[in-house]
Amino acid sequence: MARRQKRNFNRKNDDKYRYRINDNIRIPEVRLVGDNIGEISEKIGETIEPGTIYPTKRVKLWAQKADLDLVEISPKAKPPVVRIIDYKKFLYDKKKKEKELKAKTVKTVIKEIRFGPNTDDHDFEFKLRHAKGFLEEGAKVKAYVHFKGRTIVFKDRGQLLLLRFLKELEEFGSAEALPKMEGRRMIVMVSPKKKK
Repeated sequence: MARRQKRNFNRKNDDKYRYRINDNIRIPEVRLVGDNIGEISEKIGETIEPGTIYPTKRVKLWAQKADLDLVEISPKAKPPVVRIIDYKKFLYDKKKKEKELKAKTVKTVIKEIRFGPNTDDHDFEFKLRHAKGFLEEGAKVKAYVHFKGRTIVFKDRGQLLLLRFLKELEEFGSAEALPKMEGRRMIVMVSPKKKK
């Protein structure tokens, strides 16, 4: 016998179900707000005052006459706050604003640079040039010395290497903390300096 699969209707996270609209608003009185109330007043031929408390039935009737939706914006207010708007356009604008905000947020990029306890000068200079470039681009640099097998006895070499690395990068960035051991790695994080 085949089992029926349960469907996961996660309506809480879906914008479509986040706001109560039209007949789902069952409170006797609501406060009507919005910047389009003047237009709605003209459309339906009645004077509507923004921010005023009205019977819900009356506001629903206005919304129907204006061919728009009654949307509950703030359900926890006393009485709940509603707007007469095009609900689909409202959701579209809301998603568009969220997308713009997301695009404006700064994403932190972390670049890793790996050393061994016996890294020679040429490799050190090569990796230092890369680190300077990363910091100039605004990325954080995570530098670490990886100790394989018996090289763990050279912790002091690793620490000196990372301290020299930090000294060379002073004008490009600053260390968030002194080098510390995490397992078989000695790690230091370098943040870029803010540009003036």
